[in-house]
Amino acid sequence: QVQLVESGGGLVQPGGSLRLSCAASGSISGIKAMGWYRQAPGKQRELVASITGGGLTHCLDSVKGRFTISRDNAKSTVYLQMNSLKPEDTAAYYCNMVTPWGLDYWGQGTQVTVSS
Repeated sequence: QVQLVESGGGLVQPGGSLRLSCAASGSISGIKAMGWYRQAPGKQRELVASITGGGLTHCLDSVKGRFTISRDNAKSTVYLQMNSLKPEDTAAYYCNMVTPWGLDYWGQGTQVTVSS
């Protein structure tokens, strides 16, 4: 059993910054990839950014140059640094972990609201 605990969401002005954290705990024996998804009301959930076990990163085109995903292996924690936030970034953000044996785990979600 794996638990993902998220933190760092909140309300910010356009152009502001937030740093999301996701700490994994439990029976972790391997990680294929970790990432961040987001879902706004009335929209499909989308992958924002991901990082593989080897450190290869991927980002949604609309957030490239503004968001950065990183990982602390010792703490089993993944971060999402979000800069130059826009109103369209407003969504519930969910941490995700994929194991080498095909299992997925999800965080509870943290709300990010960007408003003037």
